[in-house]
Amino acid sequence: EDLSICRNLTVLYLYDNNISRIGNLGFATNLTHLYLQNNLISSIENLSGLKRLEKLYLGGNYLTVVEGLEGLHELRELHIESQHIPPGERLLFDPRTLHSLAKSLCVLNISNNNIDELKELAVLENLTQLVAMDNHLTDNKDLEVVLRTWPKLWRMDLSGNPICQKPKYRDKVIVISKTLEILDGKEIKETARQFLVNWKASRDARKKSREEAMDGQLVYQQLCMSSIKR
Repeated sequence: EDLSICRNLTVLYLYDNNISRIGNLGFATNLTHLYLQNNLISSIENLSGLKRLEKLYLGGNYLTVVEGLEGLHELRELHIESQHIPPGERLLFDPRTLHSLAKSLCVLNISNNNIDELKELAVLENLTQLVAMDNHLTDNKDLEVVLRTWPKLWRMDLSGNPICQKPKYRDKVIVISKTLEILDGKEIKETARQFLVNWKASRDARKKSREEAMDGQLVYQQLCMSSIKR
Protein backbone atom coordinates (compact mmCIF):
# COMPACT_ATOMS: atom_id res chain seq x y z
CA GLU A 1 0.00 0.00 0.00
CA ASP A 2 1.36 3.42 -1.01
CA LEU A 3 1.80 5.61 2.06
CA SER A 4 3.59 8.43 0.25
CA ILE A 5 0.35 10.39 -0.14
CA CYS A 6 0.05 10.57 3.67
CA ARG A 7 2.51 13.42 4.12
CA ASN A 8 0.99 14.61 7.39
CA LEU A 9 1.47 11.30 9.20
CA THR A 10 2.71 11.74 12.76
CA VAL A 11 2.28 8.14 14.00
CA LEU A 12 2.85 5.02 11.90
CA TYR A 13 2.10 1.46 13.05
CA LEU A 14 3.92 -1.22 11.04
CA TYR A 15 4.47 -3.90 13.70
CA ASP A 16 3.78 -7.64 13.15
CA ASN A 17 3.97 -7.31 9.37
CA ASN A 18 6.83 -9.60 8.25
CA ILE A 19 8.68 -6.52 6.99
CA SER A 20 12.28 -7.42 6.08
CA ARG A 21 13.50 -3.95 5.12
CA ILE A 22 12.70 -0.41 6.20
CA GLY A 23 11.52 1.33 3.06
CA ASN A 24 12.05 4.99 2.24
CA LEU A 25 9.93 7.02 4.65
CA GLY A 26 11.38 10.35 3.57
CA PHE A 27 7.92 11.58 2.58
CA ALA A 28 6.70 11.39 6.19
CA THR A 29 8.64 14.41 7.42
CA ASN A 30 6.16 15.04 10.25
CA LEU A 31 6.47 11.54 11.72
CA THR A 32 7.09 11.54 15.49
CA HIS A 33 6.29 7.90 16.45
CA LEU A 34 7.29 4.82 14.42
CA TYR A 35 6.30 1.30 15.48
CA LEU A 36 8.22 -1.51 13.72
CA GLN A 37 8.24 -4.26 16.37
CA ASN A 38 8.22 -7.97 15.58
CA ASN A 39 9.22 -7.88 11.94
CA LEU A 40 12.16 -9.40 10.02
CA ILE A 41 14.30 -6.25 9.89
CA SER A 42 18.07 -6.87 9.99
CA SER A 43 19.34 -3.35 9.29
CA ILE A 44 18.34 0.17 10.36
CA GLU A 45 18.16 2.28 7.22
CA ASN A 46 16.19 5.01 5.41
CA LEU A 47 15.31 6.89 8.58
CA SER A 48 17.62 9.89 8.20
CA GLY A 49 14.84 12.05 6.74
CA LEU A 50 12.61 11.70 9.80
CA LYS A 51 13.96 14.81 11.53
CA ARG A 52 11.00 15.06 13.91
CA LEU A 53 11.02 11.43 15.04
CA GLU A 54 10.73 11.21 18.84
CA LYS A 55 9.96 7.54 19.52
CA LEU A 56 11.24 4.50 17.63
CA TYR A 57 10.11 0.95 18.42
CA LEU A 58 12.22 -1.84 16.87
CA GLY A 59 11.90 -4.66 19.42
CA GLY A 60 11.73 -8.27 18.27
CA ASN A 61 13.58 -7.90 14.96
CA TYR A 62 16.89 -9.32 13.64
CA LEU A 63 19.22 -6.39 14.26
CA THR A 64 22.82 -6.97 15.36
CA VAL A 65 24.00 -3.34 15.19
CA VAL A 66 22.31 -0.13 16.34
CA GLU A 67 23.24 2.24 13.53
CA GLY A 68 21.79 4.60 10.94
CA LEU A 69 20.21 6.99 13.42
CA GLU A 70 22.57 9.89 12.82
CA GLY A 71 20.75 13.18 12.34
CA LEU A 72 17.68 12.17 14.36
CA HIS A 73 18.29 14.90 16.92
CA GLU A 74 14.72 14.82 18.28
CA LEU A 75 14.77 11.09 19.10
CA ARG A 76 13.90 10.73 22.80
CA GLU A 77 12.98 7.03 23.04
CA LEU A 78 14.61 3.98 21.46
CA HIS A 79 13.10 0.55 22.12
CA ILE A 80 15.29 -2.16 20.64
CA GLU A 81 14.75 -5.10 22.99
CA SER A 82 14.77 -8.84 22.21
CA GLN A 83 16.56 -8.96 18.88
CA HIS A 84 17.01 -12.41 17.31
CA ILE A 85 20.79 -12.40 17.65
CA PRO A 86 22.94 -15.38 16.52
CA PRO A 87 24.37 -17.50 19.37
CA GLY A 88 27.62 -16.11 20.76
CA GLU A 89 26.98 -12.58 19.50
CA ARG A 90 25.62 -9.47 21.21
CA LEU A 91 23.91 -6.29 20.12
CA LEU A 92 26.49 -3.71 19.05
CA PHE A 93 26.29 0.09 18.95
CA ASP A 94 27.79 2.26 16.22
CA PRO A 95 29.69 5.09 18.00
CA ARG A 96 28.48 7.58 15.38
CA THR A 97 24.86 6.82 16.22
CA LEU A 98 25.52 7.03 19.96
CA HIS A 99 27.22 10.42 19.64
CA SER A 100 24.38 11.66 17.44
CA LEU A 101 21.83 10.69 20.11
CA ALA A 102 23.97 11.84 23.05
CA LYS A 103 21.91 14.93 23.88
CA SER A 104 18.41 13.86 22.85
CA LEU A 105 17.91 10.25 23.98
CA CYS A 106 16.09 9.91 27.32
CA VAL A 107 14.64 6.38 27.26
CA LEU A 108 16.52 3.28 26.10
CA ASN A 109 15.27 -0.32 26.17
CA ILE A 110 17.96 -2.88 25.29
CA SER A 111 16.65 -5.89 27.20
CA ASN A 112 17.46 -9.47 26.17
CA ASN A 113 20.27 -8.72 23.69
CA ASN A 114 23.28 -10.62 25.17
CA ILE A 115 24.85 -7.31 26.24
CA ASP A 116 27.78 -7.73 28.66
CA GLU A 117 28.84 -4.11 29.26
CA LEU A 118 27.35 -0.62 29.26
CA LYS A 119 30.36 1.71 29.13
CA GLU A 120 29.87 2.67 25.48
CA LEU A 121 26.47 4.12 26.44
CA ALA A 122 28.09 6.62 28.81
CA VAL A 123 27.84 9.31 26.10
CA LEU A 124 24.04 9.39 26.49
CA GLU A 125 24.24 12.28 28.93
CA ASN A 126 20.49 12.97 29.17
CA LEU A 127 19.36 9.39 29.77
CA THR A 128 16.51 9.24 32.30
CA GLN A 129 15.37 5.62 31.90
CA LEU A 130 17.38 2.49 31.07
CA VAL A 131 15.78 -0.92 30.70
CA ALA A 132 18.44 -3.60 30.20
CA MET A 133 16.86 -6.73 31.65
CA ASP A 134 17.94 -10.30 30.84
CA ASN A 135 21.41 -9.51 29.50
CA HIS A 136 24.89 -10.68 30.62
CA LEU A 137 25.98 -7.76 32.80
CA THR A 138 28.45 -8.80 35.52
CA ASP A 139 30.94 -5.96 36.10
CA ASN A 140 30.40 -3.60 39.04
CA LYS A 141 33.09 -1.19 37.77
CA ASP A 142 31.43 -0.93 34.35
CA LEU A 143 28.11 -0.10 36.00
CA GLU A 144 29.70 2.46 38.31
CA VAL A 145 31.30 4.29 35.37
CA VAL A 146 28.04 4.77 33.49
CA LEU A 147 26.00 5.66 36.57
CA ARG A 148 28.39 8.53 37.27
CA THR A 149 27.86 9.88 33.73
CA TRP A 150 24.05 9.80 33.81
CA PRO A 151 23.07 12.68 36.13
CA LYS A 152 19.39 12.55 35.14
CA LEU A 153 18.75 8.80 35.41
CA TRP A 154 15.71 8.12 37.62
CA ARG A 155 14.70 4.62 36.51
CA MET A 156 16.88 1.59 35.77
CA ASP A 157 15.96 -2.07 35.42
CA LEU A 158 18.71 -4.69 35.24
CA SER A 159 16.56 -7.62 36.43
CA GLY A 160 17.76 -10.98 35.12
CA ASN A 161 21.44 -9.98 34.88
CA PRO A 162 24.14 -11.87 36.85
CA ILE A 163 25.23 -8.60 38.47
CA CYS A 164 21.95 -8.48 40.41
CA GLN A 165 23.06 -11.56 42.37
CA LYS A 166 26.27 -9.95 43.63
CA PRO A 167 26.48 -9.03 47.33
CA LYS A 168 25.25 -5.51 48.16
CA TYR A 169 24.41 -4.86 44.46
CA ARG A 170 21.33 -2.77 45.22
CA ASP A 171 22.98 -0.86 48.07
CA LYS A 172 25.99 0.05 45.91
CA VAL A 173 23.84 1.31 43.04
CA ILE A 174 21.71 3.45 45.37
CA VAL A 175 24.82 5.07 46.89
CA ILE A 176 26.45 5.77 43.50
CA SER A 177 23.38 7.22 41.76
CA LYS A 178 21.82 10.08 43.70
CA THR A 179 18.99 10.52 41.17
CA LEU A 180 17.64 6.96 40.86
CA GLU A 181 14.05 6.64 42.09
CA ILE A 182 13.19 3.15 40.82
CA LEU A 183 15.66 0.25 40.60
CA ASP A 184 14.61 -3.11 39.14
CA GLY A 185 10.95 -2.22 39.57
CA LYS A 186 11.26 -1.23 43.24
CA GLU A 187 11.04 2.30 44.57
CA ILE A 188 14.07 3.71 46.35
CA LYS A 189 13.10 5.41 49.60
CA GLU A 190 15.07 8.56 50.35
CA THR A 191 15.47 7.46 53.97
CA ALA A 192 17.09 4.22 52.78
CA ARG A 193 19.46 6.13 50.50
CA GLN A 194 20.47 8.51 53.29
CA PHE A 195 21.14 5.61 55.64
CA LEU A 196 23.36 3.89 53.07
CA VAL A 197 25.21 7.12 52.23
CA ASN A 198 25.87 7.79 55.93
CA TRP A 199 26.95 4.19 56.49
CA LYS A 200 29.41 4.38 53.58
CA ALA A 201 30.80 7.72 54.81
CA SER A 202 31.30 6.24 58.28
CA ARG A 203 32.99 3.13 56.88
CA ASP A 204 35.28 5.22 54.65
CA ALA A 205 36.22 7.44 57.61
CA ARG A 206 37.14 4.39 59.71
CA LYS A 207 39.18 2.98 56.84
CA LYS A 208 41.05 6.27 56.41
CA SER A 209 41.70 6.45 60.16
CA ARG A 210 43.16 2.92 60.15
CA GLU A 211 45.38 3.73 57.18
CA GLU A 212 46.65 6.91 58.84
CA ALA A 213 47.37 4.98 62.05
CA MET A 214 49.30 2.36 60.09
CA ASP A 215 51.25 5.07 58.26
CA GLY A 216 52.10 6.72 61.58
CA GLN A 217 53.24 3.41 63.03
CA LEU A 218 55.43 2.78 59.99
CA VAL A 219 57.07 6.21 60.30
CA TYR A 220 57.70 5.58 64.02
CA GLN A 221 59.31 2.20 63.27
CA GLN A 222 61.52 3.76 60.61
CA LEU A 223 62.66 6.47 63.05
CA CYS A 224 63.44 3.83 65.68
CA MET A 225 65.48 1.79 63.20
CA SER A 226 67.33 4.93 62.13
CA SER A 227 68.26 5.85 65.72
CA ILE A 228 69.44 2.27 66.45
CA LYS A 229 71.77 2.34 63.46
CA ARG A 230 73.37 5.53 64.79
